Amino acid sequence: MAEHLIEGMVNALSSLPGIGRKSAYRISFHLLRQDPAVFNGFIQSLSEVKGRIRFCSRCGSYSEEEICDLCLSEKRDGHTVCVVEQPEDVFFIENTGEFKGRYHVLNGVISPLEGVGPQDLRIRELLNRIEPENLKEVLVATNPTLEGDATADYLNHQLKNFNISVTRIAYGITVGGSIELADQYTLGRAIRSRLKL
Repeated sequence: MAEHLIEGMVNALSSLPGIGRKSAYRISFHLLRQDPAVFNGFIQSLSEVKGRIRFCSRCGSYSEEEICDLCLSEKRDGHTVCVVEQPEDVFFIENTGEFKGRYHVLNGVISPLEGVGPQDLRIRELLNRIEPENLKEVLVATNPTLEGDATADYLNHQLKNFNISVTRIAYGITVGGSIELADQYTLGRAIRSRLKL
């Protein structure tokens, strides 16, 4: 029987974020039903992307080259850096079309419970960019979680030694959301982050 092989495939797929066992089974059976040429093309595409993608030596985002296109672009505001937790956050912010500066990826957040401290993140690399790049503003775009807020507070403390503006993305109740459905933490942050009308 092929059950142990299918189970191995399901285990591999369910290790991916956001994919539970039920979804992993559906994906597995879908892939097994595919024409071998289509399936092999899918696997080859994944392998090629994984082999060609590296991390930008300056910002830490995904890149095909030593330094990514966003860091090299003359059209970007080189005096403003947006600090994010993970490389994929760069893509989400870029998709808004609202941010025109450059980026810096921390590769995580401060999380004492998971044994992650400031020394485990790319904070030193950020501080080393400030004077050579003549940065004027650091926009901290960590997630609105306890760990994200702790990381933002730590960065703010570290950046006080520089003549630089430190800002934080606004957050709170989502557009189209309602107060009654917001959790206590989100509603509290929305109140503390209120804007003047």
